Amino acid sequence: MKRRTFLATSGALAATQALSPPALAAVSANPLTQPWTGPFGGVPAFDKVKVADFQGAIELALAAERAEIDAIAGNKAPPTFANTIEALELTGQMTSRVLTYYFIWTNTLASPDVQKVEEAVEPLLAAHQDAILQNAALFRRIDEVYTRGDHAGLTPEQRRLMWLHHTRFVRAGARLTGPQKTRVAAINQELAGLFTRFSQNLLADETDYVLYLKTEAELTGLPDDVRAAAAGAAEARDRKGEWAILNTRSSMDPFLTYSARRDLREKVWRTFYSRGDNGDAKDNNGLIRQILKLRAERAKLLGYATHAHWRLADSMAGSPEKAMELMTRVWPAAIARVREEVAEMQVLADAEKLGVKIEPWDYRYYAEKVRAAKYDLDMNEVKGYMQLDNLREGMFWAAGQLFGFAFEEVKGLPVAHPDIRIWEVKGRGGEHVGLWYFDPYARPGKRSGAWMNSYRDQRTFGGRVTTIVSNNSNFVKGAPGEPVLISWDDANTLFHEFGHALHGLCSAVTYPSLSGTNVPRDYVEFPSQVLEHWLPTPEVLNRFALHHRTGKPMPAELAARIEKASTFRQGFEVTEYLSSALIDMKLHLAGDADIDPRAFEKDELAKLGMPRELPMRHRTPQFQHIFSGDGYSAGYYSYLWSEVIALDAFEAFTEAGGPYDKALARRLQDTVMSVGNTLDPAQQYRNFRGREPDVKAYLRDKGFPTT
Repeated sequence: MKRRTFLATSGALAATQALSPPALAAVSANPLTQPWTGPFGGVPAFDKVKVADFQGAIELALAAERAEIDAIAGNKAPPTFANTIEALELTGQMTSRVLTYYFIWTNTLASPDVQKVEEAVEPLLAAHQDAILQNAALFRRIDEVYTRGDHAGLTPEQRRLMWLHHTRFVRAGARLTGPQKTRVAAINQELAGLFTRFSQNLLADETDYVLYLKTEAELTGLPDDVRAAAAGAAEARDRKGEWAILNTRSSMDPFLTYSARRDLREKVWRTFYSRGDNGDAKDNNGLIRQILKLRAERAKLLGYATHAHWRLADSMAGSPEKAMELMTRVWPAAIARVREEVAEMQVLADAEKLGVKIEPWDYRYYAEKVRAAKYDLDMNEVKGYMQLDNLREGMFWAAGQLFGFAFEEVKGLPVAHPDIRIWEVKGRGGEHVGLWYFDPYARPGKRSGAWMNSYRDQRTFGGRVTTIVSNNSNFVKGAPGEPVLISWDDANTLFHEFGHALHGLCSAVTYPSLSGTNVPRDYVEFPSQVLEHWLPTPEVLNRFALHHRTGKPMPAELAARIEKASTFRQGFEVTEYLSSALIDMKLHLAGDADIDPRAFEKDELAKLGMPRELPMRHRTPQFQHIFSGDGYSAGYYSYLWSEVIALDAFEAFTEAGGPYDKALARRLQDTVMSVGNTLDPAQQYRNFRGREPDVKAYLRDKGFPTT
């Protein structure tokens, strides 16, 4: 999941009340600044979006929000929870609306004109955030409420909100001197520009590097659905009669899994893993060097030893040392399993007498052969049952069983792209809960991967507001009239991202800053990862894993083979991910060292004993999680941290009445899914499980030793 978080995300104050008459006229003339109208408490007016309106709308919205902030900071009345902390929750409504449009376009419709706007706007957004978080008069009021206010009448949620705002301001430098604040603000603006350039460079490499296949011989080994998707991708690029292998994970992965052409596998592999690292104008290594230096300097100014210590200070882990302790516990078992997997693959490669020594571009290909030989399992056979539309309905059904939700498609509402569809979500009593937008397909200008976004956060303060969430994927469209088939791994990702959406839809809190997925980074993946475990349940597979030709459900014996092979290739999966998480943390623990990213990655992986037969999941020059923003920087470990919690939580279901145990599902909803950030995450988990999480559930799931 990737989202941009600003201090205030909703509001009921009139955002325009302090603007001058000319500014008011400009607001009225710009459709992006207008309140959302229509059903369901209003919906985004995507049909009115023009790229030319973005910068003006953002500038107007930021000005309106600054006026709201100035009114709170300049209030002559003594500071109270109501006139300071709650007042902050009622700011930024226009900003939230405008940035919803902006982030959708920059992430999914990033045309050259959108990228020009992005270059101009990102420094403005960084400066705006700093102007709020470094506002001395505002912080004095927050600090007085927090340290000297009367808290006796506050609810636990209100105390949490007060702590959250105070902590955000302190961590952003509210207590720094004037020159220090100025320097932090300058660093933030410079970083914003670097993040934008990093993302745009990566998108250019993903867009510009396409392998076009022209003969049947080049398609050897590829299943029909992969061929059809490649043909569709070529036709979309005016190369009808050819096949296009795009430089994205969703296109690369099946090609490396099934292509019998080793020369082409190597070419696709090298192209994909060299994104951002081609020594040309789009090379990201120089940008990374600058980003790391600036982050280290900012951390020192803010009173932290390193950027990693700053980032983890308010996380569930609490410190980089705790995160490293977990990662280094898992790492030896992961690379030991890789050695076993490579040995199994090498046996099959030797039997072919082609003189092949397993290389990174061979791993997926020969692993698939091992899977077929060892478990009698062909994942392409499984794919025949993985119809995207059916799996979507399976997610809806599971959400209904667990949380009482019902999904009904809504027609006629504006969307950002014709591929996007919308569903209304209703609760157990038939009440409206929110809207779910689904944008499933890859297209030029859309960043790779899968993620969830919140267009509007749930709240009850200032009036009931329901949430609007979206899931975004990059599946490749098949031939017209043919169902879109996805891999088992992609189906897991689909359920994972839907878990984030359910986290937002379950939210039942008072204040928007504490709503839904606005939780610590190393906890936010817990609800999404736990939901993955409902995909392989017989109840879902029997109803929704229907063969695209026969319509028959997946046979029980095939599901049993999938379950038997569940620990297959876990060496690859864990090592590929964990190496990225370790390098992320090591980069940000290095302080102000002058780092050559390429050399650092190579040297540190060697020290870790990284197997030569596979790369990091995200090589440093393409590591968008940590270099296109601060979001997951020094925080990529969060997926492991959350998965440990998720697997321990799912074992509670297996210990009880099974995956659909109603009482336990209700407890999960009441103690985790609905409470947002109103309670410390560690306490949330204890309330659900009755104890601290145990890493042994994770080790058992991967087939690793638990001692």
